[in-house]
Amino acid sequence: MKTLDRIPTSKIERAGKLVQTGVKLGGNYMKFYGKKLLNPDLEREGLDQDNARDVYDGLKDLKGSALKVAQMLSMEKNLLPRAYVDRFSLAQFSVPPLSGPLVRKTFRRYLGCNPEDLFDHFEPESVNAASIGQVHRARKDGKDLAVKIQYPGVSESISSDLALVKPVATRMFNLKGKDTEKYFREVEEKLKEETDYLLELRQSRSITEACSGLSGIRFPTYYPQWSGERILTMDWMEGEHLGEFTKNPFAPDTGNRLGQVLWDFYMYQIHHLRRVHADPHPGNFLVGPEGDLIAIDFGCIKEIPDSFYTPYFELARKETFLDESLFTQKLFELEILSPADSPEELYFFKDLFREMLELFTRPFNQEEFDFSSPAFWQQIGQLSERYSRDPQIRKMNANRGSRHFLYINRTFFGLYNLLHDLRARVRIHDYLQYL
Repeated sequence: MKTLDRIPTSKIERAGKLVQTGVKLGGNYMKFYGKKLLNPDLEREGLDQDNARDVYDGLKDLKGSALKVAQMLSMEKNLLPRAYVDRFSLAQFSVPPLSGPLVRKTFRRYLGCNPEDLFDHFEPESVNAASIGQVHRARKDGKDLAVKIQYPGVSESISSDLALVKPVATRMFNLKGKDTEKYFREVEEKLKEETDYLLELRQSRSITEACSGLSGIRFPTYYPQWSGERILTMDWMEGEHLGEFTKNPFAPDTGNRLGQVLWDFYMYQIHHLRRVHADPHPGNFLVGPEGDLIAIDFGCIKEIPDSFYTPYFELARKETFLDESLFTQKLFELEILSPADSPEELYFFKDLFREMLELFTRPFNQEEFDFSSPAFWQQIGQLSERYSRDPQIRKMNANRGSRHFLYINRTFFGLYNLLHDLRARVRIHDYLQYL
């Protein structure tokens, strides 16, 4: 794979790259509809593949928040065509890495020396290049290390990247009104946190220490003496990425065991720590040689305030669904319903969220849940499809819910997808043994 000697960092350069991508997409649509005139039965699969390729190719050289959005979208298996999911999932592992001179320049700027001067051995070729940074192997004092280096200009371009994406996202998700800003602020704040490697260092050490008593999961040790604002050093962990592991055959007992470890890890964070690893994609977990689970990235941690935690999990209880007054109250507390809503909106969105919440919280109301259930995922797909095409929603303000929903829902949806890939049957309340 080619290496990059520079990354576009100015707003004009990055906007130009996105405009070029838009032109390519326009050409793809023209070709598709030209073919469709000759063949009315032509499916969109080819168009989706062309568009996914061009969007990904346009984003991968930009890196940063633009590519991070593609990575996040790759987790939404029931919301995007398969071509997009497959192509965007490359953002987790496979994008052009920085060249050697650019790596050394980053080291000199943030640690005051070349990597070869700091470590006993440093491999100039990266072993993993993703949306915000790339990883190199190193060795120091007999320790095998993973050194994560952030791409230049990523932190500085977050606000301008989101400003470019905002008009498209507003139309795509039908957001209206002044409260829309709270969602973009939430995304911007979390992306900026992910580019602060000193913050990630503190979060990583805090979360891994707090979760050290959980069985079946391991974490790397982090080294502040070899880390900085844009460089993070930790133990090198041997293992296979979870996404690669699930592509090959594995015993049902193995999937159930790994799924249970994953579920307990997340429930312990949510219910005990009230902060959670909010980036559960396959690139952030390894399956070790002994079959244990390894969590390797804590850049995105979501704090869960009591004002959100309490009504959110009260709404997940079956009893709440049966109490109309209590159900309505919780919808208002979570900003799903608003005093400004018309009677039509109140009726429509109460009915919509009753159906959505009953489906997504179903695992919480059972002793054991099979995340490989085809019926469960088919219902999720059908619900997403039905409401994405509902003309009534387009007429209403879909700007619904507390800003905290963004990363909490992302966490649960990502977790559900990982458990689906593991074909795991999980005992829902086993995590209580650790509280």
